[in-house]
Amino acid sequence: MTDPTPSDVVLTSEQIAGLLPHRYPFALVDRVIAYEPGVSATAIKNITMNEPQFQGHFPERPLMPGVLIVEAMAQVGGLIVAQIPDLPKGLFVFAGIDGVRFRRPVVPGDQLIIQCELLSLKRKRFGKIKAEATVEGALVCSGELLFSLVD
Repeated sequence: MTDPTPSDVVLTSEQIAGLLPHRYPFALVDRVIAYEPGVSATAIKNITMNEPQFQGHFPERPLMPGVLIVEAMAQVGGLIVAQIPDLPKGLFVFAGIDGVRFRRPVVPGDQLIIQCELLSLKRKRFGKIKAEATVEGALVCSGELLFSLVD
């Protein structure tokens, strides 16, 4: 995959905020560069030193917490289902995390490229996505994320 350029923007941060309920400091998707609603999405999360988690994780060696990498992947997955017609209104939340593996640290200055694909959607309430996050083409995290609708 080549590095994204500004012309690769499919969804801006403002458009993402219109589709996802997350807000600072938990909005973890900066830009979407490929998007097929109901099928897949590819997005960018820029990792910067001024993010609040780096005050304590860890001051002498800042590392992006794995749970936030997984949350960023889940938010990209949420974008996939955000525009599926006829889905009931409500909030999609984690129902499970399967086979997630972390392969290398993510640090300030890195740019996560997150690719997600919808694997299944059952009864318009339960779903599963396959997610991968890379930095400079190297896989840093992957797994399957399950979600369910909370009324």
